[in-house]
Amino acid sequence: MADGGAVTAVEAGGSTAHWAPGSQILWRYRENAGARFHIVRPVTVVRDDADLLAVWLAPGTECVKPALADGTPVHLEPLRSRYTKPRTVQRDRWFGTGVLKLARPGEPWSVWLFWEPGWRFKNWYVNLEEPLARWAGGVDSEDHFLDICVYPDRTWGWRDEDEFAQAQQDGLMAPDVAERVREAGQAAVGTVRAWGRPFSDGWQHWRPDASWAVPSLPEDWDRTPAYVST
Repeated sequence: MADGGAVTAVEAGGSTAHWAPGSQILWRYRENAGARFHIVRPVTVVRDDADLLAVWLAPGTECVKPALADGTPVHLEPLRSRYTKPRTVQRDRWFGTGVLKLARPGEPWSVWLFWEPGWRFKNWYVNLEEPLARWAGGVDSEDHFLDICVYPDRTWGWRDEDEFAQAQQDGLMAPDVAERVREAGQAAVGTVRAWGRPFSDGWQHWRPDASWAVPSLPEDWDRTPAYVST
């Protein structure tokens, strides 16, 4: 990891110590119905305790993202063939404003906060996913396609329902998993409607420490982890 990360190691006995604020870790996603990591983002720990992991994805961070083998950007490929064409991964930068990511242990989603330039808050984004699996160098998950956008006026809406349906049609998600994702989505909507945590916690007013360096992407970003219990 980048210098100054102060990443906490795994304690004896298989439990995980919490990372200190300012630590640099990896936030990774495996391919759906695959084994390799196709999304890797170095992030800085904001808070890590028994209740919440909060990390900051800084503008300009070098990341790994999926790409089609023929060079077509994934988002420009028609949906009907987006998940069936051969894929690879490529390095790129996180452009635009940064993202604050919040995840509660064992919860099947994380909540991301987005800002416009000048720190004008834009929205929360509920990313439905496998509960994060912790290892010494970061956290891993698998994205579940379906998402929820939540706005400052507390209105909300589903996102990427078409991708969720296509992923099932293409065999990337079994029916029982899809049902579990729908249930998780409804649970998340219940939290939004009740204006529970983290929406009620005021994270939209948070700002990163100016002394934090942008984390580096390590050469072994795809290393196999030894997962540990929380």
